[in-house]
Amino acid sequence: MAARPSVLRAAVRVSRPSPCFPSPPSSRPVRLFSTTIHNLQQASTTPGENGATSRNSTTHFGFQDGLSESEKTERVAGVFHSVAESYDRMNDLMSFGWHRVWKDHFVSSLNPGLSSSVPAKPQRILDVAGGTGDIAFRMLHHAHVLNANPSVHVTISDINPSMLAVGKQRSSSLPASQQAALSFLEADATSFGASAVPSDSIDLYTVAFGIRNFSNIPAALSEAYRVLKPGGVFACLEFSKVNNTLFDAVYKRWSFSAIPLIGQLVAGDRDSYQYLVESIERFPSQQHFRRMIEDAGFAVGGQGFEDLTGGIAAIHKGMKPL
Repeated sequence: MAARPSVLRAAVRVSRPSPCFPSPPSSRPVRLFSTTIHNLQQASTTPGENGATSRNSTTHFGFQDGLSESEKTERVAGVFHSVAESYDRMNDLMSFGWHRVWKDHFVSSLNPGLSSSVPAKPQRILDVAGGTGDIAFRMLHHAHVLNANPSVHVTISDINPSMLAVGKQRSSSLPASQQAALSFLEADATSFGASAVPSDSIDLYTVAFGIRNFSNIPAALSEAYRVLKPGGVFACLEFSKVNNTLFDAVYKRWSFSAIPLIGQLVAGDRDSYQYLVESIERFPSQQHFRRMIEDAGFAVGGQGFEDLTGGIAAIHKGMKPL
């Protein structure tokens, strides 16, 4: 059974910015809600402008253009095979440790497991590119412990078996009830397949620090729309564009100078860390990514995103119309 539409509609509203997570006012008019479904096969802009490509065009890998989608998929797989065991350390380096705070805030803003009925209604969550379990484990704790709803099931999906292996190993430390509510799926987010994830079957789709690595972002958004139930919520946490010029200059200097070097010294892998900082630079701006979510058919409320720590990262949410 789906979670109550009122609960999920509450989740899609972008929370009011707090002092820790400032959000500057949007400078352009925003549609409050749109249910228009645009054609995902339309011609895309250049990869350098928005980080996305159409299904039949080439894509990019960091700053390298002209790759096929399959080639990018293979190269990204190589990066995450390389960094799987040090993934948390990688995120600590790239976010100054703030990724842990952002993830806590992301999950709290979604409030998984909330239900006004007794017994609580079941909810199905799909956590995409979530191999190591960081988001899924937080979701289960929040739903089972804070909201006292043991009827929440989370599927961790990832295209990379090395990342899933880390998540499976870590899940052994969870309480038995949470382990029983957890499953793993090795799949490509641009096409899960109806047998693996049926249409209109998911209450909440989450992806954290993963969508920028997808070979075809519009295809992944379209697939998210397919698998979500009407009233279901798409929620994305991703590195984004810093909104202060001086802060942006300092952050980019750190990203491009220090992070690859630290990756070489700490993990013996400069190239993977170089790709990761380049992938952040190539990802669309907050405003552009919001429009991509709308183009996939999602209803987006208000400005549609919440900046975290000056825009280093941002949370985007959209609801599949009822």
